[in-house]
Amino acid sequence: MPKALQYIRSVPRWLLVRALARRWDSVATGPLSCLRFGEVEPPPLPTPEWVRIRPRLSGICGSDLSTIGSKGSPYFSPFASMPFVLGHELVGEITELGGAVPTPWAKGRRIVLEPVLHCAVRGVTPPCPTCAAGHYAHCEKVTAGILKPGIQTGYCASTGGGWSEAGLVAHHTQLHAVPEGMCDEEAVLAEPLACALHGALKAPLEESATLLVIGCGSIGLLTIFAYRAMGGRGRVLALARYRHQAEMARQLGATECFTGRGTQATYSWVLRHCGRSDADIYQPELGKPVVLGGVDATLDCVGNGTSMDDSLRLTRPRGKVVLIGMPGIPKGIDWTSAWHKELLVEGAYAYGWETNRAGGPRRTLELALEAILAHPGVLRPLVSRGYALADYRQALHDAFHAGSTGSFKCVFKIP
Repeated sequence: MPKALQYIRSVPRWLLVRALARRWDSVATGPLSCLRFGEVEPPPLPTPEWVRIRPRLSGICGSDLSTIGSKGSPYFSPFASMPFVLGHELVGEITELGGAVPTPWAKGRRIVLEPVLHCAVRGVTPPCPTCAAGHYAHCEKVTAGILKPGIQTGYCASTGGGWSEAGLVAHHTQLHAVPEGMCDEEAVLAEPLACALHGALKAPLEESATLLVIGCGSIGLLTIFAYRAMGGRGRVLALARYRHQAEMARQLGATECFTGRGTQATYSWVLRHCGRSDADIYQPELGKPVVLGGVDATLDCVGNGTSMDDSLRLTRPRGKVVLIGMPGIPKGIDWTSAWHKELLVEGAYAYGWETNRAGGPRRTLELALEAILAHPGVLRPLVSRGYALADYRQALHDAFHAGSTGSFKCVFKIP
C-alpha cells in the first residue's frame, strides 16, 4: 500500500513540540511529534468533476514548517480536518478523470495545483460573497459542502496532499497546465510564486519608489523576482541573513543587499540606500531606534516580531507595509510607528484574481506560470535539494535550516 506523511491531531504532542522544537527541531519530526509516516488509502473522487493526481515534486513550504514545528497561531485550527496529508506546492500528472471533467484535461497531462478549497471546489451554491467577488482565497465556506474542513489541499482530510505516494484528488478548477518546455523544478515554484506575486503587486512599481524586502528565503527571493517580472522599476533593497541568499537576490533583481548583523547597522544601511537625504535615526532612552523618513514600502517576507517591528520603523510616513511572510504569533511589535506615520499595513495572503496592475482580471497563478516561462531557467537554482518521502526527517531538518545549509526550496521527489 502507498505511503504518505500525515499530520495527526494531538494537543499534548502539539504543546510538547511547541515547547521544545525551537531548541531541538528533531522533536518536530520524531516519534512524539504530530507527524505520522505510513500506509494510506488513496482518497476517492468526491464527484465526477474531480481528477486524481500523482505528484512528481512537492515543495516544503514555510507554512508546512510552521505547522510541523507548532510555531503557528491556532487561528487556522477550526479550518483543518485530521488526519491530513501535507503538501500543497506541487507539480504532478493526471492519472484518473471523473466523467464530468472538461475535455482540455486528459490522463498524463502535467499540472500544477491551485490548492484553495473554495466554494466552487466544495460544491457550495450560491458562492459566498468573497468567492463571488473573485477573492476565493478568503472563502467563507471552508467548512461546508462536500469536503471536510480545510482552507487548502494539504490541510484537508478529504483531498490528500502532495507528500504522498497515494496521490491526491482535485477539482478541475484547481488545475493549471504546465507549459511545454518548463521543467518540474520550475513548475513546482508556480504556487509559491503566485503568493509572492500577489504581495509584490501591492508595492509601488514606479522608478522613483524605493522598496525594502526583509528576508531572502525562498518567498523573499520569489517576491523580488515577481516585482521585476510584473514591471516593477523601483529601487529594491534586500536584507538577507546569508551571503548565498544575497547573491541570489541580486541575480533576481535586488538593487542592493545587506547581510550584516545588528539593529543599528541594519537601520543605518537602509537609510544610506533609501534615496532620502533627510532620513535620520534617533535613539530613545529605551528600546530600538526611531526612524524619521525611510523607504516607500516594506515587504516583510519573514513574519516574526522583529521583522514586523522593523518594517514599521523603516517605512516612511504614509508609506506601505505588506505582510507576506506567515506571521504566527509575533511578539515585540511597537505599533507607535504605524500610528505616528499613518502607515498603510496590508496583508498578502495567497492569491486569486489580479485586476489593478496586471492588465486583469487574470488569475495570479496564470501570471506566475507566464513569468516563469518568460524567464527560462532563472528560478531553477532555487530548487536546490530533492528527497525521498522516507527521508522526511532529513528533508524537514534541511528545510528548517535552509539558510545555514545553503538551500532555498527543499522538495520531495515522489516515485
